[in-house]
Amino acid sequence: MVGFGSYHYVYASGHTGDWPLAGFSPRKQHLVVYLVGGYEERHASVLARLGPHTTGKGCLYLKRLDAVDEGALRELIDRTVRVHRGVDRAGRPPGP
Repeated sequence: MVGFGSYHYVYASGHTGDWPLAGFSPRKQHLVVYLVGGYEERHASVLARLGPHTTGKGCLYLKRLDAVDEGALRELIDRTVRVHRGVDRAGRPPGP
């Protein structure tokens, strides 16, 4: 896994840790981009532009990078970084 930047998280249970602002992992079947959880609902219009993909909890699975819309992928990663930095809240879509 390749991570970019970092942020510190604290769960309600008291568990804490550090994680990348954005992450990427080339796996055997998919390329995985790690995003903030719940992005599927908040950014459905961006995902519609993305191209072929599947999603999981906080994970975006891509078969090939050359088959996705680079601008849409960049937007999803940017929004994730903004949430982790506290610029946007995860519970609402970012403003203009």
